[in-house]
Amino acid sequence: MFRRAVAALLLGLSMTAALPAETLPRPIAAALASHQLDGAGLSIFVQAVDGTAPLLAFNEHVPRSPASVIKLLTSYAALDVLGPAYTWKTEVLVTGPVRNGRLEGDLVLRGGGDPGLTTERFWTLLREVRARGIREIAGDLVIDDTLFAPNGEDPGDFDSQRYRAYNVLPSAVLVNSNTVEFRVMRDAAGVSVYVDPPLEGFRVENQIGDRRGPCSGFQRGVAFHLPDGFEGRHAVLSGSFPTGCTAYSLWRSVLPAPEFADALFRALWRQLGGSITGGLRIEATPADAQPLLAFPSLPLNDQVRAINKWSNNPMTRHLLLTLGLEHAGPPATPEKGRAAVDAWLKKRGLEMPGLLLDNGSGLSRDTRVTAAALGNMLLDAWDHPQMADFMASMPIAARDGTLRRRHDGDMAGRLSLKTGRLDDVSAIAGLVQSRSGERYVAVVILNAPNAHRGIGEAVHESVLRWVFGR
Repeated sequence: MFRRAVAALLLGLSMTAALPAETLPRPIAAALASHQLDGAGLSIFVQAVDGTAPLLAFNEHVPRSPASVIKLLTSYAALDVLGPAYTWKTEVLVTGPVRNGRLEGDLVLRGGGDPGLTTERFWTLLREVRARGIREIAGDLVIDDTLFAPNGEDPGDFDSQRYRAYNVLPSAVLVNSNTVEFRVMRDAAGVSVYVDPPLEGFRVENQIGDRRGPCSGFQRGVAFHLPDGFEGRHAVLSGSFPTGCTAYSLWRSVLPAPEFADALFRALWRQLGGSITGGLRIEATPADAQPLLAFPSLPLNDQVRAINKWSNNPMTRHLLLTLGLEHAGPPATPEKGRAAVDAWLKKRGLEMPGLLLDNGSGLSRDTRVTAAALGNMLLDAWDHPQMADFMASMPIAARDGTLRRRHDGDMAGRLSLKTGRLDDVSAIAGLVQSRSGERYVAVVILNAPNAHRGIGEAVHESVLRWVFGR
């Protein structure tokens, strides 16, 4: 770590004015020119993991919007501060005795902020409740989500797409990332819609028709609508599904997190042979509630892989809030999370001038970081005891995650990179193993009109191909 800090200091002392694009290696300059870019919106940082100076640095100290690449900072801080074996706990409590399989009171779910409480794991939690002798719940289901402080956000604040899965807000009781899969399928009977997970009291209206043609087009011609918003518990799928398609899935958020957990609880509870008489209350745990069980999450190192490989925004936001909890206590807030990351950066000796972290996921127009800061953080991570967990969390070229369809051929399997994309933003950062076997940290951030429409990927490819050829 000391070697990296000294190298970063020397680099900062030797800062010079940004070079013109024509001073870049010829393939990279050509990629810029082919898209009528002058390089003003481009930042690059490349350095061998055992090097003491960059192999290539271009506008590396300019703060830019990194999109989801900032998840690397949040997840690295979490692995170091919390530890790879860190777990969250969802607690179940009761407010009455259990007699002959009947709970004479309420069942309480107290959220611990588990980012990875999937449908399958939630079903396992309910089986644990059944295993403790409860078949019938005479009272209400109480959901306690007070561990995370409300901050007044609406899911549509970022881009007005309030039902998109990437816009789901954090919740201390977040089940299945608060998302439903609507799987549109064609069979001999026509076009059907399968909903996963099942939600009690939620109705899906299938108005999808047919159209002849190949399996292509935006959302394969399928339109999604909640006529009455989150409150209506009613989705309409319409449009025309091409005859060339056999299946297509849309993932959408259809209820606020506590109501989603309640609807899924009731559906799964009945599948397990249980019944519940009461309704839903969203409030702090009643004072007379007694513990029944604590259900642990998957460990952090498992969850970080899901976060970075698939760029999960709600899960990453949970990491930042959890860092805040450990740093300053409940309730969790983004401000506490950012303070925790600042304290961690100082402890690691990592300087990030111009850093604006916002919610930690990159789903923000305010987030800023420099390519040099990210590059030096990755160099620091290479020497860290949790290096293997951190590097293994990144998508692998032509293999998995957000890189599963990119960089095939001779670079397949040799790039481990986090991707990021917003309107007019395209970024990558991670590790490149060159043709000769040497490993390099590489960061490329492009902020330019239409960078997200393939231009950014073309520029990334030129940089990565150049590094790969070392």
